[in-house]
Amino acid sequence: MKRSGLILILVVVLALVGLNSIFIVDEREKGLVLQFGRVVDVKEDPGLAFKVPIIQEVVRYDDRILSRDIDPLEVTPLDDRRLVVDAFARYRIVDVEQFRQAVGAGGIAAAESRLDSILRSQTREILGSVSSNDILSVDRAALMLRIRNGAIDEAANLGLEIIDVRLKRTDLPRENLDATFARMRAEREREAADEVARGNEAAQRIRAQADRTQVEIVSDANRQADIIRGQADARRNAIFAEAFGADPEFFDFYRSLTAYQRALQDGNSTMVINPNNEFFTYLKNTGAGTSSLAQGGGTPVAAEAPETGSETQAEPEPQAAPESETGPETQAETGTAAEPVAEDAAGAPDAEDVPATQ
Repeated sequence: MKRSGLILILVVVLALVGLNSIFIVDEREKGLVLQFGRVVDVKEDPGLAFKVPIIQEVVRYDDRILSRDIDPLEVTPLDDRRLVVDAFARYRIVDVEQFRQAVGAGGIAAAESRLDSILRSQTREILGSVSSNDILSVDRAALMLRIRNGAIDEAANLGLEIIDVRLKRTDLPRENLDATFARMRAEREREAADEVARGNEAAQRIRAQADRTQVEIVSDANRQADIIRGQADARRNAIFAEAFGADPEFFDFYRSLTAYQRALQDGNSTMVINPNNEFFTYLKNTGAGTSSLAQGGGTPVAAEAPETGSETQAEPEPQAAPESETGPETQAETGTAAEPVAEDAAGAPDAEDVPATQ
C-alpha cells in the first residue's frame, strides 16, 4: 500500500516536471528562454518547445505589426511658420534577443518610449529642413519616407523594424490661427475684388458695345424713316400740286380759309390791318371772292373755317399772310366781317356794305 502511494506521488511529480518543461509558441509570438536572466534559446517557430523546469523561464513578444501614435509635436519649417504635427508609426520586433538586450525587462513599453524619441527627433529634423508649403502639399509623402529611412537605423539597434511613418494632421498653433485666418480672408477678399473689377470691366465693354449698336440701329432707322418721310412728302406735294393745279382759284380760296382759321383761333377776333389788304379778298363780295364763295355753295367763311381745321393741320405749312400795305392802320372786327360774308352768300351785297374802319 505504501509502495503504491509512493509510485503515485512519483508519477504526479514527474507529470508536473514534464508540464513545466513544455511550452507552446504561438504563430503570433516569439519566445525567449531565459536562465537566470540570460538568454539561452530563441523560439521563433510556432509549436511545442522544451525548457529546463524551475531554472528556466519563457518570455513571449508579439510578432505582429504594431502601431504607435506619436504625441503631437511642434515643428518650425524654414519659413518660420510654426506647425503642430500629429504622426504615427508602424513597426515590428524582428530580433527578439537584441530587443531583450536593448530594453531589458521593460518590454514593449520601454521600446515604444525610446521609439517615440527617435521618431520625434527625425520628424523635427526632416520637417525643419523644408518650407511649410512643402509639408502641406503632395510632397509630404516624400517627407514621410525620409523620416522612416532616418529612423530605421536607430530603430534597428532596438531590434525593431520601422514599417511606415505617416503624418495624420498638420495644424497651426492655436495662437497663430487668428492671424492665419485673417490673412486668408484678406487674400480671398482681394481675389473677390479682382473678380468684381474684371466683371465690371467686361460689363462696361458689353454695355458700350450695346450702346454703340443701339445708336447705329436708331440712326439707321431714323435715316430710313427720313427717306420714307421725304418720299411721302414728295408724293403728297405731287398729289396736292396735281389736284390744285386743276383749279388754281379754288387752291387760293382753300389757302385763304386755312390762313383765316389759324389767324383767328383761340378767341383772337381783333386784327390791326388795312381792310384793302389781300388777306380779306375772300371776305368781300367782289372779284374772285364772290365766285369762290358761289362755287363753295354760299357757305359763310366763319362756318367754313372750323371745318377745314382738321384738313389744314395735315397740309403743308401755308404761306405767311401778306404784309399790310402802307397806309393808315385800322381795326377790323372779324365778328362784324362775318355777317357781310353771310349776306354776300345770300344776297351778294356791294363792297361798300362791309364796315371797314371805325
